[in-house]
Amino acid sequence: MIEWKGTFPAITTPFTEHGAVDHEFLAEHSRWLVAAGCAGVIPLGSLGEGATLTTAEKRAVVETIVTAVDAPVIAGIAALSTGDAVELARAAHAAGSRGLMVLPPYVYSTDEREMHAHVSAVIDATPLPCMLYNNPPAYRTDFTPPQIVRLAERHANLVAVKESSGDVRRITALRALAGDRLAIAIGVDDLVVEAVAAGAVAWVAGLVNAFPRESVALFDHARRGEHDRAAALYRWFLPLLRMDTVPKFVQLIKLAQAHVRMGSARVRAPRLELDGAELAEAEATLRAALAHREAP
Repeated sequence: MIEWKGTFPAITTPFTEHGAVDHEFLAEHSRWLVAAGCAGVIPLGSLGEGATLTTAEKRAVVETIVTAVDAPVIAGIAALSTGDAVELARAAHAAGSRGLMVLPPYVYSTDEREMHAHVSAVIDATPLPCMLYNNPPAYRTDFTPPQIVRLAERHANLVAVKESSGDVRRITALRALAGDRLAIAIGVDDLVVEAVAAGAVAWVAGLVNAFPRESVALFDHARRGEHDRAAALYRWFLPLLRMDTVPKFVQLIKLAQAHVRMGSARVRAPRLELDGAELAEAEATLRAALAHREAP
């Protein structure tokens, strides 16, 4: 049973200096996040560099986190083909995942009929509760609120939506169409307070990987209507949260982890670690934030 409320880290995938998944640190990081109050852990998404992992690595990542924490693990499911996505969903289920975050296919994106057939096959592949991930800027597939409701009518185990279009009006529209039938999670870090005001009940977060206490506190202040406390923390946090909204968000968030001594900046190719002016600008932002860290 998953209560789709609270802050869920889209957890990064750590790598050793030789490029393998660092399972020892992955377990430590997962425990640290849950101990800080996170409601569960979501591996294998965009931030988890899922597109660079093999199916065997993905299953092993899920197994490691399931063993490490007593909290829901919700595996991100994305692949080039529908068959591979279905296989991955079943592997994640076998590895102990309690739910699935279902993404559109990598690379290929077209009309509603094909995209709905793809995600429907994944949702039907297991009995696990599913969250549909809508991120049109990244995946070029846009599941509109009416389309999402139609999918929910077809699939009883589609119970949540991660909304990352960047348009907070989508949350209002989903609430109007679906009521409480679907739990709505915001998937854009620098929109979290506005999204909660519009009706989001969960946050699939990125900077939480480095700042879990602040992330959990920000979401909770917003949910409880503690506007002054939320506003103060949000002002401090926004320069960091904006790191989640740019093409090199993986490199930036892993750099943030390195600055708080909870991870390294290592990424898997074709990504490369930041250098030059990009690195200098990011480090200046991180140093300024850490020098004036707001108490959650």
